[in-house]
Amino acid sequence: MKAGIFFTGSGPILILTSYDTLTDPQLVDKLNSKGIKKFIAYEVPVDKVKEKYGTHFNVIMGDLYQTDDLRVLDYDGHHVFYNFSLKVLGQPILHEG
Repeated sequence: MKAGIFFTGSGPILILTSYDTLTDPQLVDKLNSKGIKKFIAYEVPVDKVKEKYGTHFNVIMGDLYQTDDLRVLDYDGHHVFYNFSLKVLGQPILHEG
């Protein structure tokens, strides 16, 4: 399980995925099909995401294993941006379709 903050043209979103990496070609294809063709992504520790999102995280996780391999946990860019310190994000993953 991976969690990542994806900075897109419309702002940051927080994604949960069962793919092994945030650069998995199938994940990139799914994002592309949702209109996300260009992004800067940062992997964030799943335990930190769970700590910050609590019950909402558990609901989304349950849903993730049932039918899909990608779930948007938070699409409120302001909330995502201010929920995580930039100091702990690490190296960016750059993707340009």
